[in-house]
Amino acid sequence: MSEMNGFDSISTEDKERLTLTGIQTDSLEGRAGSFLLVNDHVLHAGSNAEGVEVMMIDKALETYAWLSEYFWNVVPKDKDQYTQYVADHPQRGYVIIARKGAKTTFPLQSCMFLQGDTIQTVHNIVIAEEGAEVHLIAGCASSLKTKEGAHYGINEIYVGKDAKVTSTMIHTWGEEIEVFPRTASVVAEGGTFISNYVCMKPTKMVQMYPTAHLRGKGAVARFSSVIVAGPGSHIDAGSRAILEAPETSAELITRAITNGGTIISRGAIIGEAPQTKGHIECRGLILKDGIMHAIPEIDGRVVDVELSHEAAVGKIARDEIEYLMARGLSEEEATATIIRGFLDVRIEGLPDALQKQIDDAIDSADHGF
Repeated sequence: MSEMNGFDSISTEDKERLTLTGIQTDSLEGRAGSFLLVNDHVLHAGSNAEGVEVMMIDKALETYAWLSEYFWNVVPKDKDQYTQYVADHPQRGYVIIARKGAKTTFPLQSCMFLQGDTIQTVHNIVIAEEGAEVHLIAGCASSLKTKEGAHYGINEIYVGKDAKVTSTMIHTWGEEIEVFPRTASVVAEGGTFISNYVCMKPTKMVQMYPTAHLRGKGAVARFSSVIVAGPGSHIDAGSRAILEAPETSAELITRAITNGGTIISRGAIIGEAPQTKGHIECRGLILKDGIMHAIPEIDGRVVDVELSHEAAVGKIARDEIEYLMARGLSEEEATATIIRGFLDVRIEGLPDALQKQIDDAIDSADHGF
């Protein structure tokens, strides 16, 4: 595990691209384990954290007969055409098992890399047993030489009693790539699931609606998304939490900017049990003519639920720009400062180095601001 097997086949330019997704390509220092999938080839899978296994999904299913109970469970194979497509092809992806009480000091990383014009299919399973804690950085990207392609990804996440799973997904796809993740999680009593999503690079199509099923008393889910859509990008992204047990809670937060692209920001919280709480917050900026469509939904079905939502879509206020210009900034600098502040969402559970990396990307990315 001291060497990053597999990354030596990736060009220097593409390694730099992977760095934008939070992936370390030269060393595992600061990582508890790693998984690398290039197209449909697994080039690396392993863990150096005690009590945590990272395995290829086909080998994991052969090794552990009980794993079949978690396979195509919370995400049904016939959910839609994309899940069925993955089910009809050889299963590629990883299984991460954090045994009872295991806690990683550093995050695990998984890299899904598209190299060439093809369709990449992935099926991943994460299991955190009672009291375990893991943080997964999922970096998804395509090569600079990849002109068109698609990624169909299945993610099934199981958070045990008093366990915690943090998943940070960062997309750096190409302008002609279509991406269809299908993710669902189950959270047991006292468990916590934190999902972070960052997409600031042009992508032809992203369509995703991850769902958290809070099935144990006191379970918690938090979703945070930072999205920028330029011309030609269509991003239909959201999150949903189903509060199925008493004292469960969920928070869904999105910051989105369209610079000529289309963003559909969905959010839904369904309260099926008493003494549950949920809040949805979506804020969008339109910098150039595009589409910003916010769809927050709250659905209470029993007495004693507290659900709320707020959504706002607009432009940068002229008085804010003039205020900063009066203090010596140019109009361009003032606009960039306001945008950085708007996108500055502190992502819970993110390592300081990766949070800084995201902050730097916001500072330096050329979105035509």
